[in-house]
Amino acid sequence: MIKLHGFAISNYFNMVKMALIEKGIDYEVVEAKPSQDADFLAISPMGKVPVLETEQGLISETDVIFDYLEDVGEGPSLMPESAYEKAKVRELIKEVELYIELPARTCFAEAFFGGSVSDETKEKAKANLEKGIACLKRSGKFSPYLAGDSFTYADIMFLYTVGLAGACAKRVLDMDLLGSLPEARVLSDALAKRDSAIQIVADQAAASAG
Repeated sequence: MIKLHGFAISNYFNMVKMALIEKGIDYEVVEAKPSQDADFLAISPMGKVPVLETEQGLISETDVIFDYLEDVGEGPSLMPESAYEKAKVRELIKEVELYIELPARTCFAEAFFGGSVSDETKEKAKANLEKGIACLKRSGKFSPYLAGDSFTYADIMFLYTVGLAGACAKRVLDMDLLGSLPEARVLSDALAKRDSAIQIVADQAAASAG
């Protein structure tokens, strides 16, 4: 059985978890947190989560894991059929990750962990997030899903990025991240109602209670 290494509050861990649930692939969770210890670096070269443990070996990096799950061919496809449309989904994944998730993450220490970040960092994050949302407004279809009429890996990346980024932007940057893109808020709300997302929230609650 596939093993998924990570922990319940990690958004990237939950992206892979949602993909596994959506595809109906059996998996076992191995509790793990990012670490630079030698033992963990032997599993994850950058010491990050998630890591997917397969019969053949270990795979890290979320978008690479998405590609692996799709190549295995188990369960419903979360990619379009044509090479071009697949590329457009991958393009959206990278745009959400690089231009929304990563700029917001520079302020996570202050937003979620009791730390602080410089005014310069905040100004840069806000400017980059504004550009990221503008990019998504141009690239996303929202008809009703991010890449078109079918649920794809791009929606998974979107769901577990926009929520955290939006909370961070509100708390630290006094910014309504989706204020200029209401269709993104509609999509986020719809995705949160999927059975897979509901299960992940329940698992998070159980992990916190335990």
